[in-house]
Amino acid sequence: MSETPAGNVRFQCNICGRHCHAPRESLGRETASCDGCGSTLRMRSIMALLSRELFGAVLPIDDFPRRPRLRGIGLSDWDGYATRLARVSDYTNTYYHQAPRLDITEVGDDLAGSCDFLISTDVFEHVAPPVSRAFAGARRLLKPGGLLVLTVPYALEFSHTLEHFPELHHWELEPGGPGGWRLRNTRRDGRQEVFEDLVFHGGPGTTLEMRLFSRDSLLAELRDAGFRDVRIAGEDIPEAGVYWPCTWSLPVLARA
Repeated sequence: MSETPAGNVRFQCNICGRHCHAPRESLGRETASCDGCGSTLRMRSIMALLSRELFGAVLPIDDFPRRPRLRGIGLSDWDGYATRLARVSDYTNTYYHQAPRLDITEVGDDLAGSCDFLISTDVFEHVAPPVSRAFAGARRLLKPGGLLVLTVPYALEFSHTLEHFPELHHWELEPGGPGGWRLRNTRRDGRQEVFEDLVFHGGPGTTLEMRLFSRDSLLAELRDAGFRDVRIAGEDIPEAGVYWPCTWSLPVLARA
């Protein structure tokens, strides 16, 4: 990596391998900054951390050592790196709503303790409550010492996660409300609730935001689920063009 006098950074995209340059101020968490594959800072950071934890160095995916017995699972991962990971390891990208399907809150005996790594990037904020089931499922999925690479949006200014629908039970989305959708819920006690101030990430349906994590509660959830070596991995990784412009919603690493 190098930085020009004009403030542009040069780096090799660790997803597609392309040599890139971009204004440093353009390197946002969700802003495409590789003119090859369109990777964002978040996507490159996920792959850089995975590479460093597994192989001791930040490598482009195509340079990963071929490990056909290294088993990993992704939760609705971005195709830009998912297809490449599948070529160098026993990696499967899974989905909640389509095959290959995996509900992280209900990990069966056939998958328990089967994975060397798990990638979950901006998924757990969409899991229906209680979200503790997802953290427990992630821990159950991994082998002892297995690696979790996790991102979720989280805030620094409060100590507890804000659950938008804490009594969610039987619910459905229906057209209506100021944003075009409303959520109708029947609680376990039979009471009816209607919510109209909904937040979606990328569109309606499974992208409904169920909560906004706090950093402290996020780390506590991981520890309570039995993870160790839990840490915020917010360091810059210049060789992959990773310069964090924020102190919130940074990646998290944890070991089973």
